Amino acid sequence: MSEMGKKVVICPTCEKLVVWHDENEYRPFCSGRCKLIDFGDWAAGKHSIPSEMGFPEVDENQEKLQ
Repeated sequence: MSEMGKKVVICPTCEKLVVWHDENEYRPFCSGRCKLIDFGDWAAGKHSIPSEMGFPEVDENQEKLQ
């Protein structure tokens, strides 16, 4: 998004429009509160990054041989 040449983003937590500039120490969030809420959600496991790696499958017969 752009508003009169300024980059505008949506706060990931409260969805408020935020002007992206270097002085905003919380960017892309609108405030420290929204940043902490998001951090808490990650810490609680509410967010995750999908991955195809996962854990390797273990063959039970192979495990007994070791």
